[in-house]
Amino acid sequence: MKKIRIAIAGLGSRGLDTYARCLEKYPERAELVAVADIRPEQVRAAAQRYQIPAEMCFDSVETMLKQPKLADVLFICTPDKLHYQPAVDALNLGYHLLLEKPAARSVAECRHIARLAEEKGLHVIVCHVLRYTVFYQTIRQLLQDGAVGEVMDVQAIERVANWHQAHSFVRGNWHVAADTTPMILAKCCHDMDMILWLTGKSCERVSSFGHLTHFTRANMPENAAERCGDDCPHADTCPYNAKRYYLEMFRRNGDSWPVNVVAPEPTEEKLIAALDAGLNEAGCDYGRCVYRMDNDVVDHQSVMLQLTDDVTVSFTMTAFTATGGRCIRICGTAGEIYADMERNVIRVQRFGQAGGLPAEEIDVRKLTDDFSGHGGGDARMVADYLDLLEGKGMSAALTTIGRSVESHYVALAAEESRVQGGRLIEMDAFVREAAGNG
Repeated sequence: MKKIRIAIAGLGSRGLDTYARCLEKYPERAELVAVADIRPEQVRAAAQRYQIPAEMCFDSVETMLKQPKLADVLFICTPDKLHYQPAVDALNLGYHLLLEKPAARSVAECRHIARLAEEKGLHVIVCHVLRYTVFYQTIRQLLQDGAVGEVMDVQAIERVANWHQAHSFVRGNWHVAADTTPMILAKCCHDMDMILWLTGKSCERVSSFGHLTHFTRANMPENAAERCGDDCPHADTCPYNAKRYYLEMFRRNGDSWPVNVVAPEPTEEKLIAALDAGLNEAGCDYGRCVYRMDNDVVDHQSVMLQLTDDVTVSFTMTAFTATGGRCIRICGTAGEIYADMERNVIRVQRFGQAGGLPAEEIDVRKLTDDFSGHGGGDARMVADYLDLLEGKGMSAALTTIGRSVESHYVALAAEESRVQGGRLIEMDAFVREAAGNG
Protein backbone atom coordinates (compact mmCIF):
# COMPACT_ATOMS: atom_id res chain seq x y z
CA MET A 1 0.00 0.00 0.00
CA LYS A 2 1.27 3.45 -0.92
CA LYS A 3 2.14 5.56 2.10
CA ILE A 4 0.08 8.67 2.78
CA ARG A 5 2.31 11.73 2.53
CA ILE A 6 1.83 14.26 5.34
CA ALA A 7 2.85 17.91 5.67
CA ILE A 8 2.59 19.77 8.98
CA ALA A 9 2.31 23.54 9.32
CA GLY A 10 2.88 24.71 12.88
CA LEU A 11 5.45 22.81 14.93
CA GLY A 12 4.32 23.57 18.46
CA SER A 13 2.93 21.27 21.12
CA ARG A 14 0.20 20.03 18.79
CA GLY A 15 1.99 19.80 15.46
CA LEU A 16 5.40 18.47 16.43
CA ASP A 17 4.95 17.10 19.93
CA THR A 18 1.55 15.47 19.33
CA TYR A 19 0.59 14.68 15.74
CA ALA A 20 4.07 14.03 14.38
CA ARG A 21 4.64 11.59 17.23
CA CYS A 22 1.27 9.97 16.56
CA LEU A 23 2.40 9.32 13.00
CA GLU A 24 5.42 7.45 14.36
CA LYS A 25 3.02 4.68 15.37
CA TYR A 26 2.13 4.04 11.73
CA PRO A 27 5.41 3.99 9.77
CA GLU A 28 4.01 1.59 7.15
CA ARG A 29 0.96 3.80 6.49
CA ALA A 30 2.16 7.40 6.56
CA GLU A 31 5.28 9.53 6.35
CA LEU A 32 5.99 13.13 7.25
CA VAL A 33 7.51 14.78 4.18
CA ALA A 34 7.28 18.56 4.72
CA VAL A 35 7.13 21.01 7.63
CA ALA A 36 6.68 24.73 8.19
CA ASP A 37 7.07 27.06 11.17
CA ILE A 38 8.20 30.64 11.76
CA ARG A 39 10.67 29.39 14.41
CA PRO A 40 13.88 28.08 12.77
CA GLU A 41 14.75 25.96 15.80
CA GLN A 42 11.45 24.08 15.53
CA VAL A 43 11.98 23.45 11.83
CA ARG A 44 15.49 22.17 12.51
CA ALA A 45 14.23 19.87 15.25
CA ALA A 46 11.58 18.39 12.98
CA ALA A 47 13.94 18.04 10.04
CA GLN A 48 16.49 16.22 12.16
CA ARG A 49 13.97 13.94 13.87
CA TYR A 50 12.21 12.91 10.64
CA GLN A 51 15.01 13.22 8.07
CA ILE A 52 13.19 15.90 6.08
CA PRO A 53 15.34 17.47 3.35
CA ALA A 54 15.99 21.21 3.41
CA GLU A 55 13.91 21.84 0.28
CA MET A 56 10.85 20.51 2.12
CA CYS A 57 11.30 22.78 5.14
CA PHE A 58 9.63 26.20 5.14
CA ASP A 59 9.69 29.31 7.29
CA SER A 60 5.91 29.76 7.33
CA VAL A 61 2.70 28.11 6.24
CA GLU A 62 2.32 30.86 3.65
CA THR A 63 5.67 29.98 2.08
CA MET A 64 4.78 26.30 2.07
CA LEU A 65 1.49 26.96 0.30
CA LYS A 66 3.17 28.97 -2.45
CA GLN A 67 4.72 25.69 -3.62
CA PRO A 68 3.00 23.09 -5.77
CA LYS A 69 1.19 20.46 -3.72
CA LEU A 70 3.79 18.65 -1.59
CA ALA A 71 1.75 15.95 0.14
CA ASP A 72 -1.61 14.24 0.27
CA VAL A 73 -2.63 15.83 3.56
CA LEU A 74 -1.79 19.03 5.40
CA PHE A 75 -2.05 19.17 9.18
CA ILE A 76 -2.77 22.80 10.10
CA CYS A 77 -1.53 23.36 13.65
CA THR A 78 -0.82 27.07 13.46
CA PRO A 79 -2.26 29.64 15.92
CA ASP A 80 -6.04 30.11 15.81
CA LYS A 81 -5.94 33.24 13.65
CA LEU A 82 -3.89 31.35 11.06
CA HIS A 83 -6.31 28.50 10.44
CA TYR A 84 -8.76 29.98 7.94
CA GLN A 85 -6.60 31.35 5.12
CA PRO A 86 -4.14 28.42 5.09
CA ALA A 87 -7.11 26.04 5.03
CA VAL A 88 -8.62 27.80 2.03
CA ASP A 89 -5.29 27.98 0.19
CA ALA A 90 -4.55 24.31 0.92
CA LEU A 91 -7.97 23.17 -0.27
CA ASN A 92 -7.47 25.10 -3.49
CA LEU A 93 -4.20 23.21 -3.97
CA GLY A 94 -5.97 19.88 -3.45
CA TYR A 95 -4.86 18.96 0.07
CA HIS A 96 -6.97 16.94 2.46
CA LEU A 97 -6.82 18.64 5.86
CA LEU A 98 -6.46 17.75 9.49
CA LEU A 99 -7.46 21.12 10.92
CA GLU A 100 -6.80 22.08 14.53
CA LYS A 101 -9.79 23.53 16.33
CA PRO A 102 -11.21 26.04 16.05
CA ALA A 103 -11.47 25.63 12.29
CA ALA A 104 -11.84 29.40 11.91
CA ARG A 105 -12.83 32.47 13.91
CA SER A 106 -16.23 33.34 12.43
CA VAL A 107 -19.35 31.67 11.10
CA ALA A 108 -18.64 32.98 7.59
CA GLU A 109 -15.11 31.56 7.58
CA CYS A 110 -16.23 28.19 8.94
CA ARG A 111 -18.98 27.95 6.35
CA HIS A 112 -16.58 28.88 3.54
CA ILE A 113 -14.15 26.09 4.51
CA ALA A 114 -16.99 23.57 4.70
CA ARG A 115 -18.43 24.52 1.32
CA LEU A 116 -15.03 24.59 -0.37
CA ALA A 117 -14.17 21.13 0.96
CA GLU A 118 -17.47 19.78 -0.33
CA GLU A 119 -16.96 21.37 -3.74
CA LYS A 120 -13.44 19.95 -4.01
CA GLY A 121 -14.39 16.51 -2.69
CA LEU A 122 -11.69 16.73 -0.01
CA HIS A 123 -11.72 15.38 3.53
CA VAL A 124 -11.40 18.04 6.25
CA ILE A 125 -11.31 16.66 9.77
CA VAL A 126 -11.50 19.12 12.67
CA CYS A 127 -9.47 18.03 15.70
CA HIS A 128 -12.39 17.40 18.03
CA VAL A 129 -10.21 14.82 19.71
CA LEU A 130 -12.57 14.04 22.60
CA ARG A 131 -14.82 12.14 20.16
CA TYR A 132 -12.11 9.53 19.80
CA THR A 133 -11.61 8.77 23.49
CA VAL A 134 -12.84 5.47 24.89
CA PHE A 135 -14.44 7.54 27.66
CA TYR A 136 -16.85 9.46 25.42
CA GLN A 137 -17.34 6.63 22.94
CA THR A 138 -18.51 4.44 25.83
CA ILE A 139 -21.02 7.10 26.88
CA ARG A 140 -22.29 7.43 23.32
CA GLN A 141 -22.74 3.68 22.98
CA LEU A 142 -24.70 3.60 26.25
CA LEU A 143 -27.00 6.31 24.93
CA GLN A 144 -27.47 4.54 21.60
CA ASP A 145 -28.28 1.32 23.47
CA GLY A 146 -31.04 3.14 25.35
CA ALA A 147 -29.40 3.01 28.77
CA VAL A 148 -31.25 6.16 29.92
CA GLY A 149 -34.16 6.16 27.50
CA GLU A 150 -34.74 9.46 25.73
CA VAL A 151 -32.29 12.20 26.74
CA MET A 152 -34.08 15.10 28.42
CA ASP A 153 -31.34 17.19 30.03
CA VAL A 154 -27.54 17.48 30.05
CA GLN A 155 -25.39 19.16 32.70
CA ALA A 156 -21.70 19.55 31.92
CA ILE A 157 -18.70 21.36 33.33
CA GLU A 158 -15.27 22.12 31.94
CA ARG A 159 -12.99 22.46 34.95
CA VAL A 160 -10.27 24.54 33.37
CA ALA A 161 -8.24 24.55 36.63
CA ASN A 162 -6.66 27.65 38.13
CA TRP A 163 -3.15 26.85 36.89
CA HIS A 164 -4.33 26.09 33.32
CA GLN A 165 -6.23 29.38 33.21
CA ALA A 166 -3.08 31.22 34.27
CA HIS A 167 -0.92 29.36 31.74
CA SER A 168 -3.12 29.52 28.64
CA PHE A 169 -5.71 32.27 29.13
CA VAL A 170 -3.95 34.86 31.28
CA ARG A 171 -0.31 34.60 30.24
CA GLY A 172 -0.50 32.35 27.19
CA ASN A 173 -1.61 32.14 23.58
CA TRP A 174 -5.32 32.70 24.20
CA HIS A 175 -5.24 35.63 26.65
CA VAL A 176 -6.51 38.29 24.20
CA ALA A 177 -9.62 37.31 22.26
CA ALA A 178 -9.00 39.63 19.31
CA ASP A 179 -5.62 38.00 18.69
CA THR A 180 -7.04 34.49 18.80
CA THR A 181 -10.65 33.56 19.57
CA PRO A 182 -13.06 33.95 22.50
CA MET A 183 -12.32 31.46 25.24
CA ILE A 184 -15.66 29.67 24.85
CA LEU A 185 -14.64 28.84 21.26
CA ALA A 186 -10.96 28.15 21.87
CA LYS A 187 -11.51 25.93 24.91
CA CYS A 188 -15.06 24.67 24.63
CA CYS A 189 -15.89 24.01 20.99
CA HIS A 190 -14.85 20.52 22.18
CA ASP A 191 -17.68 20.56 24.70
CA MET A 192 -20.26 21.98 22.33
CA ASP A 193 -19.28 19.28 19.83
CA MET A 194 -19.56 16.53 22.45
CA ILE A 195 -23.02 17.68 23.52
CA LEU A 196 -24.32 17.67 19.94
CA TRP A 197 -22.58 14.37 19.09
CA LEU A 198 -23.69 12.49 22.18
CA THR A 199 -27.31 13.59 21.95
CA GLY A 200 -27.56 13.52 18.15
CA LYS A 201 -29.41 16.85 18.33
CA SER A 202 -29.01 20.32 16.88
CA CYS A 203 -29.03 23.58 18.83
CA GLU A 204 -31.99 25.93 18.47
CA ARG A 205 -31.36 28.65 21.09
CA VAL A 206 -28.46 29.87 23.23
CA SER A 207 -28.06 32.16 26.20
CA SER A 208 -24.85 32.83 28.11
CA PHE A 209 -23.34 34.82 30.97
CA GLY A 210 -19.66 35.14 31.76
CA HIS A 211 -17.03 37.55 33.02
CA LEU A 212 -13.38 38.26 33.62
CA THR A 213 -13.51 38.95 37.34
CA HIS A 214 -10.44 37.73 39.19
CA PHE A 215 -7.39 37.98 36.93
CA THR A 216 -7.30 41.77 36.83
CA ARG A 217 -5.17 44.56 38.29
CA ALA A 218 -7.94 45.31 40.78
CA ASN A 219 -7.13 42.01 42.52
CA MET A 220 -3.35 42.38 42.48
CA PRO A 221 -1.82 41.90 45.95
CA GLU A 222 -0.28 45.03 47.44
CA ASN A 223 3.26 45.75 46.22
CA ALA A 224 3.27 42.72 43.93
CA ALA A 225 6.31 42.61 41.69
CA GLU A 226 6.09 42.94 37.93
CA ARG A 227 7.46 39.43 37.51
CA CYS A 228 7.27 36.26 39.57
CA GLY A 229 10.21 35.26 41.67
CA ASP A 230 12.10 35.98 44.83
CA ASP A 231 11.72 39.74 44.54
CA CYS A 232 7.95 39.54 44.93
CA PRO A 233 6.79 39.80 48.57
CA HIS A 234 4.03 37.30 47.79
CA ALA A 235 6.28 34.69 46.18
CA ASP A 236 5.76 32.16 48.97
CA THR A 237 1.97 32.46 49.14
CA CYS A 238 0.76 33.30 45.63
CA PRO A 239 -0.69 30.23 43.86
CA TYR A 240 0.33 31.77 40.53
CA ASN A 241 4.05 32.09 41.22
CA ALA A 242 5.28 31.05 37.77
CA LYS A 243 8.81 30.09 38.74
CA ARG A 244 7.66 27.84 41.53
CA TYR A 245 4.90 26.25 39.44
CA TYR A 246 6.87 25.51 36.25
CA LEU A 247 9.99 24.33 38.05
CA GLU A 248 7.96 22.00 40.27
CA MET A 249 6.09 20.72 37.21
CA PHE A 250 9.38 20.09 35.39
CA ARG A 251 10.87 18.23 38.35
CA ARG A 252 7.74 16.11 38.64
CA ASN A 253 6.84 15.41 34.99
CA GLY A 254 9.92 16.25 32.94
CA ASP A 255 9.60 18.01 29.59
CA SER A 256 5.87 17.42 29.10
CA TRP A 257 3.16 20.04 28.51
CA PRO A 258 2.89 22.81 29.68
CA VAL A 259 6.57 23.12 30.58
CA ASN A 260 7.70 22.47 27.01
CA VAL A 261 5.56 25.39 25.85
CA VAL A 262 7.49 27.80 28.07
CA ALA A 263 10.87 26.43 26.94
CA PRO A 264 11.21 23.82 24.18
CA GLU A 265 13.44 20.91 25.27
CA PRO A 266 13.51 22.46 28.74
CA THR A 267 16.09 22.33 31.46
CA GLU A 268 15.82 24.25 34.73
CA GLU A 269 18.20 26.87 33.36
CA LYS A 270 16.18 27.27 30.14
CA LEU A 271 12.94 27.58 32.10
CA ILE A 272 14.30 30.28 34.39
CA ALA A 273 15.71 32.17 31.41
CA ALA A 274 12.40 31.98 29.54
CA LEU A 275 10.43 33.14 32.57
CA ASP A 276 12.80 36.10 33.03
CA ALA A 277 12.87 37.05 29.36
CA GLY A 278 9.48 38.76 29.05
CA LEU A 279 7.33 38.53 25.94
CA ASN A 280 8.15 35.71 23.57
CA GLU A 281 7.59 35.67 19.81
CA ALA A 282 3.98 34.52 20.29
CA GLY A 283 3.15 37.45 22.58
CA CYS A 284 3.08 35.31 25.74
CA ASP A 285 4.77 36.21 29.01
CA TYR A 286 4.82 33.18 31.28
CA GLY A 287 6.87 34.85 34.02
CA ARG A 288 4.80 38.00 34.52
CA CYS A 289 2.40 38.53 37.42
CA VAL A 290 -1.04 37.21 36.45
CA TYR A 291 -2.63 40.39 37.82
CA ARG A 292 -0.56 42.63 35.53
CA MET A 293 -1.32 41.02 32.18
CA ASP A 294 -3.42 42.56 29.38
CA ASN A 295 -5.75 39.53 29.25
CA ASP A 296 -9.39 40.11 28.36
CA VAL A 297 -10.97 36.66 28.08
CA VAL A 298 -13.41 35.40 30.70
CA ASP A 299 -12.39 33.38 33.72
CA HIS A 300 -15.86 31.85 34.17
CA GLN A 301 -18.85 31.44 31.86
CA SER A 302 -22.14 29.54 31.82
CA VAL A 303 -24.15 28.60 28.73
CA MET A 304 -27.76 27.45 28.39
CA LEU A 305 -28.74 25.54 25.26
CA GLN A 306 -32.12 24.54 23.89
CA LEU A 307 -31.66 21.56 21.57
CA THR A 308 -34.13 19.94 19.22
CA ASP A 309 -36.82 17.71 20.79
CA ASP A 310 -36.95 19.91 23.91
CA VAL A 311 -33.58 18.75 25.24
CA THR A 312 -32.08 21.30 27.65
CA VAL A 313 -28.39 21.77 28.42
CA SER A 314 -26.48 23.73 31.04
CA PHE A 315 -22.75 24.07 30.58
CA THR A 316 -20.16 25.79 32.78
CA MET A 317 -16.55 26.66 32.06
CA THR A 318 -14.61 27.88 35.06
CA ALA A 319 -11.03 28.64 36.02
CA PHE A 320 -11.76 28.26 39.70
CA THR A 321 -11.16 24.56 40.24
CA ALA A 322 -8.25 22.80 41.89
CA THR A 323 -7.95 20.20 39.15
CA GLY A 324 -8.85 20.07 35.48
CA GLY A 325 -11.12 17.75 33.57
CA ARG A 326 -14.65 17.39 32.34
CA CYS A 327 -17.75 16.00 34.03
CA ILE A 328 -21.12 15.34 32.44
CA ARG A 329 -24.53 14.25 33.73
CA ILE A 330 -27.05 13.02 31.16
CA CYS A 331 -30.62 12.71 32.42
CA GLY A 332 -33.08 10.56 30.47
CA THR A 333 -36.57 9.16 30.75
CA ALA A 334 -35.28 5.79 31.98
CA GLY A 335 -32.13 6.63 33.89
CA GLU A 336 -29.10 8.87 34.19
CA ILE A 337 -25.39 8.77 33.43
CA TYR A 338 -22.78 10.61 35.46
CA ALA A 339 -19.25 10.57 34.08
CA ASP A 340 -16.00 12.09 35.31
CA MET A 341 -13.23 12.16 32.73
CA GLU A 342 -10.57 13.02 35.30
CA ARG A 343 -11.31 9.78 37.19
CA ASN A 344 -12.27 7.83 34.04
CA VAL A 345 -15.40 6.54 35.71
CA ILE A 346 -18.90 6.32 34.20
CA ARG A 347 -21.90 5.57 36.45
CA VAL A 348 -25.21 4.41 34.99
CA GLN A 349 -28.31 4.41 37.18
CA ARG A 350 -31.41 2.94 35.60
CA PHE A 351 -34.78 3.87 37.06
CA GLY A 352 -37.00 1.34 38.82
CA GLN A 353 -34.43 -1.38 39.28
CA ALA A 354 -35.90 -4.21 41.35
CA GLY A 355 -34.53 -4.39 44.87
CA GLY A 356 -32.83 -1.02 44.57
CA LEU A 357 -29.85 -2.36 42.67
CA PRO A 358 -26.81 -0.07 42.82
CA ALA A 359 -25.66 1.92 39.85
CA GLU A 360 -23.50 0.21 37.26
CA GLU A 361 -19.99 1.63 37.40
CA ILE A 362 -17.70 1.42 34.38
CA ASP A 363 -13.98 1.88 34.97
CA VAL A 364 -12.68 3.15 31.63
CA ARG A 365 -9.14 2.23 32.68
CA LYS A 366 -10.13 -1.41 32.22
CA LEU A 367 -11.21 -0.74 28.62
CA THR A 368 -7.96 0.76 27.35
CA ASP A 369 -4.40 1.36 28.45
CA ASP A 370 -3.82 4.37 26.17
CA PHE A 371 -4.63 7.65 27.88
CA SER A 372 -1.94 9.65 26.13
CA GLY A 373 -2.97 12.94 24.59
CA HIS A 374 -6.55 13.93 25.50
CA GLY A 375 -7.34 10.56 27.04
CA GLY A 376 -6.01 8.70 24.02
CA GLY A 377 -8.09 10.73 21.59
CA ASP A 378 -5.18 12.25 19.66
CA ALA A 379 -3.73 8.94 18.49
CA ARG A 380 -7.11 7.37 17.74
CA MET A 381 -8.14 10.37 15.66
CA VAL A 382 -5.00 10.08 13.52
CA ALA A 383 -5.59 6.35 13.07
CA ASP A 384 -9.23 6.89 12.04
CA TYR A 385 -8.20 9.60 9.61
CA LEU A 386 -5.62 7.34 7.99
CA ASP A 387 -8.35 4.69 7.64
CA LEU A 388 -10.55 7.22 5.86
CA LEU A 389 -7.77 8.29 3.49
CA GLU A 390 -7.06 4.64 2.70
CA GLY A 391 -10.67 4.17 1.64
CA LYS A 392 -11.87 2.25 4.69
CA GLY A 393 -14.76 4.62 5.37
CA MET A 394 -15.62 6.93 8.23
CA SER A 395 -15.56 5.74 11.82
CA ALA A 396 -18.35 6.60 14.24
CA ALA A 397 -16.24 9.44 15.61
CA LEU A 398 -15.19 11.03 12.31
CA THR A 399 -17.57 13.55 10.86
CA THR A 400 -17.79 15.95 7.96
CA ILE A 401 -16.53 19.49 8.29
CA GLY A 402 -20.11 20.70 7.80
CA ARG A 403 -21.24 18.93 10.95
CA SER A 404 -18.10 19.75 12.94
CA VAL A 405 -18.50 23.51 12.57
CA GLU A 406 -21.95 23.40 14.16
CA SER A 407 -20.13 23.37 17.50
CA HIS A 408 -18.31 26.54 16.45
CA TYR A 409 -21.60 28.25 15.58
CA VAL A 410 -22.95 27.41 19.04
CA ALA A 411 -19.82 28.71 20.78
CA LEU A 412 -19.85 31.92 18.74
CA ALA A 413 -23.54 32.41 19.50
CA ALA A 414 -22.81 31.91 23.20
CA GLU A 415 -20.15 34.60 23.04
CA GLU A 416 -22.55 36.94 21.23
CA SER A 417 -25.11 36.35 23.97
CA ARG A 418 -22.53 36.90 26.72
CA VAL A 419 -21.36 40.19 25.25
CA GLN A 420 -24.98 41.32 25.08
CA GLY A 421 -25.68 40.49 28.72
CA GLY A 422 -27.24 37.07 28.18
CA ARG A 423 -29.59 37.89 25.28
CA LEU A 424 -31.35 34.84 23.86
CA ILE A 425 -29.87 33.94 20.46
CA GLU A 426 -31.94 32.08 17.88
CA MET A 427 -29.42 29.86 16.10
CA ASP A 428 -30.93 29.80 12.61
CA ALA A 429 -31.14 33.58 12.41
CA PHE A 430 -27.69 34.00 13.98
CA VAL A 431 -26.00 31.70 11.48
CA ARG A 432 -27.76 33.26 8.49
CA GLU A 433 -26.84 36.79 9.54
CA ALA A 434 -23.28 35.93 10.65
CA ALA A 435 -22.64 34.08 7.38
CA GLY A 436 -23.69 37.13 5.39
CA ASN A 437 -26.86 35.53 4.07
CA GLY A 438 -29.28 37.45 6.29
